[in-house]
Amino acid sequence: MELGSASAFTEWGTLGIEEEFFVVDDRGRPTAGTDELVYESDPPDLLVDRLDHELFKCVIETQTPLIENSTNARQQLFAVREALVDHADDHGFAIAGAGLHPLARWRELEHAEKPRYRSQLDRIQYPQHRNTTAGLHVHVGVDDADKATWIANELRWYLPVMLALSANSPFWNGFDTGLASARAKIFEGLPNTGMPTAFSSFEEYLAFERRMVEAGSVEDRGELWWDVRPHSGHGTVEVRTPDAQADPDHVMAFVEYVHALVIDLGERYEDATNPWERYRSGDPVRRELLDDNKWRAIRHGHDASFLEPDGGTVSLGEVVERERNRLDVSGIVDVYEAESGAERQRRMHAEGADALCESLLL
Repeated sequence: MELGSASAFTEWGTLGIEEEFFVVDDRGRPTAGTDELVYESDPPDLLVDRLDHELFKCVIETQTPLIENSTNARQQLFAVREALVDHADDHGFAIAGAGLHPLARWRELEHAEKPRYRSQLDRIQYPQHRNTTAGLHVHVGVDDADKATWIANELRWYLPVMLALSANSPFWNGFDTGLASARAKIFEGLPNTGMPTAFSSFEEYLAFERRMVEAGSVEDRGELWWDVRPHSGHGTVEVRTPDAQADPDHVMAFVEYVHALVIDLGERYEDATNPWERYRSGDPVRRELLDDNKWRAIRHGHDASFLEPDGGTVSLGEVVERERNRLDVSGIVDVYEAESGAERQRRMHAEGADALCESLLL
């Protein structure tokens, strides 16, 4: 039984970026390609032990090496993406980025043979059988387990903001859902997903993790698929909220923002006399409020507004401007001011399926 430990939390401010992509054919349509790319060929050196497949044979995941200095994140991300595209091209495939591929019809696609995924399909059934999602996961190293748990608690209000900015999955199973991020709603059909409650300590989090594994609710800690979690194996805070992206500049905007948030919250934790006070006396920010904000992001994307914890409502644009001034981040401003991914997909869809597929290629 694989469980985490407080001893994993030793590094501060390091980064790791995980991206999920779609393997597509020469017409940009999803196709089974991960067996060939992951198992039946040698990947480029940079991707050795950093390339894996997901539930469907048309979804592939990359991981950057550990990034010790955030200023190197862009270089590492671009190098990994270039290596993946070249590897795919060498084997007759291309790579596409989106939260959901608009032409992916789950009943027509092959599931991976990996025992872990076969077990999930058997246990979870329909919600996992249809899970053609692709996301962006950002890890930030934290040097103390309790601090990481507190930061994960505090990050929850910002998650709908990231989702609204990243939303680029309006189509699922070939149809326009009317949502900006159908991926987020499809993924929430799985157990142990969505917005977590606050934990009053890492010990409480670890006890919950242990209980879920021992009870057979999950096979391992990795199946706690919440939008944010203290990763008890890597020693990081992991944000799992954004839709996958084709544009690497958009990815870097979310990496910059998540890193800045974690650094800021870590400093606030260290400066506070008793940072845990409100969690141990009952968190006043109800999860239902956070869930409503997430729904607003799912439905409206860039046009979303959010309920603030202390009352009132704020637009996404106001939050972005506030965060730029507060954290000195610029990437999320560029993302907000650009055409949203959902809007772009709908515009390209009006031009035809070929144009839409081409617009998603890396």
